[in-house]
Amino acid sequence: METSSDLSSMARLNIGGKKFCTTIDTLTIREPDSMLAAMFSGRHSMCQESKTGYIFIDRDGKHFRHILNWLRDGIVPSLSDPDCFELLREADYYQLLGLKDGIKDLRIEGGEVEAELTRIDIIKCIQSERVRFRGVNLSGVDLSKLDLSLVDFTYACLRNVFFSRTNLQSAKFREADAEGSIFHNATLRECEFTSANLRGALLAGANLQSANLQDACLVDCSFCGADLRSAHLQNADLTNANLEGANLEGANLKDAKLKNANLKGANLQRAYLKQVNLREAHLEGANLGGANMMGAIR
Repeated sequence: METSSDLSSMARLNIGGKKFCTTIDTLTIREPDSMLAAMFSGRHSMCQESKTGYIFIDRDGKHFRHILNWLRDGIVPSLSDPDCFELLREADYYQLLGLKDGIKDLRIEGGEVEAELTRIDIIKCIQSERVRFRGVNLSGVDLSKLDLSLVDFTYACLRNVFFSRTNLQSAKFREADAEGSIFHNATLRECEFTSANLRGALLAGANLQSANLQDACLVDCSFCGADLRSAHLQNADLTNANLEGANLEGANLKDAKLKNANLKGANLQRAYLKQVNLREAHLEGANLGGANMMGAIR
């Protein structure tokens, strides 16, 4: 029989519709600086479902069991590349630094090409007036929270790089390979992403005002809540991209591919949608006031 103290130490979580039961110790001990530890530290009030007592977190619950197993046992799961990239994004969201490092170490041991420079190397480099990393392999490096404005990453390999909360204003990513990278809440104003590969990248909450993403591969990207005002997205491939709640006011989407793109609740006021197939996108609740839809398929 469960005692009142047992029940008080339990945590019930609803992660995007998937329900999990664990203990507060599991969520707080191994990664004390994580978002989960902060949530259950007792310092914050949390909204519980009135009938069930579950705390809802609006994330995909697919990999949360791996996160709980890491917090319980400290074991990094061995996953396929796509699943590994997804788990990295979740680890970044929950600020599980130990898990992020463990995944990177496991991938290096598995034979992946190691980055040519480390975070420390890059911090030393950016002290100079102008920095160029053209064609350099920086895969998997943690570059979060740095000031990398105006840096030239043209042709660089940036797969699975962590750019969370990084200042990248006016940086150049022309034809760079940034597949699976995390730009969560990054500053990307006036960045150059022409013909870059950003497949599966996380750009939720990022500031992409006036950024140039022309001809970029943005398949499966997440732009939830991102600021894309006046962004250039001509001929970009946004297949399966999630732009829910994004601000695309005045953005140029001419000839963009929007097959199965989620634009629910997005602001598309005065956006340029000439010759775009809007039938293939989800536009429920989107604001299309003043948008140029000449030749668009509706």
